[in-house]
Amino acid sequence: MSALLKVLELQSADTDVWAGRGYGPPGKRAFGGQFLAQSLAAAAASLPLADDIAPTSLHLQFLRTGDAVEPTEYAVERTHDGRTAMTRRVVARQAGKILTTATVSFSRAMAGPEHGVREDLPHDPEQLDRTGPPGPAPGLPLDELDIRIADEGAGADFVRRMWWRATVPMPDDALLHTCAMLFVTDVYMIDPALRVHGHSMQARTHRSGTLDAAVWFHRRIRADRWNLVESRSPAASRGRGLVSAGLIGADGGICATIVQEGLIASRDTASTTTN
Repeated sequence: MSALLKVLELQSADTDVWAGRGYGPPGKRAFGGQFLAQSLAAAAASLPLADDIAPTSLHLQFLRTGDAVEPTEYAVERTHDGRTAMTRRVVARQAGKILTTATVSFSRAMAGPEHGVREDLPHDPEQLDRTGPPGPAPGLPLDELDIRIADEGAGADFVRRMWWRATVPMPDDALLHTCAMLFVTDVYMIDPALRVHGHSMQARTHRSGTLDAAVWFHRRIRADRWNLVESRSPAASRGRGLVSAGLIGADGGICATIVQEGLIASRDTASTTTN
């Protein structure tokens, strides 16, 4: 099994408790995308098996950093089960300490009007250089991913365009592809908030990292086909920056909307992060 699929596969540990593998070198912090993906997988594992149930939103708060190689325990609370909508609360722990909390919503498919298709995409990803992520990413199995970055603009007009796809065979499992998207696309997601001001996460001029993440799911995602994450930062203040992004499939369909708030504080600012 590939490293990507292993990190997305959870093991049942107790009633409504699942365990997820870590990924990354010893001594490093766990990659935030791991908690996003595994929280969704744990929430979905508590649902009835049904082809017409799919995630609609995920809201996750990062409370503490985790260890890259340690397993993570995900405890699921069955908050609500309705006829068409279901909600779960997921608490992630390592060594008994809470690292993240998430609320995940699901719904059955319903008929209704649809919109959200881009007629023209800015690039042909096959014609872009294979750049990899915008900085070191030990939390990702980079040999199993094709990432191509095409940044554009400067200042308030800065736009990050990240084309990506998984290059390993993946089962035809809609949830698995969605979890893979959460895992991969968290890489340097808050970076555009710094790029507006001519800085970057890679340069380490500021303390940076994700504090909150919210995702709304619109259409089925295929992680083994080209996807575009187009992100901008509309606002920043008080040492925090906001980034909003759209995940667009190769056919132009907007598959998800992602919003993150992250720390972008000067390094001489006193820390307020919970430890």
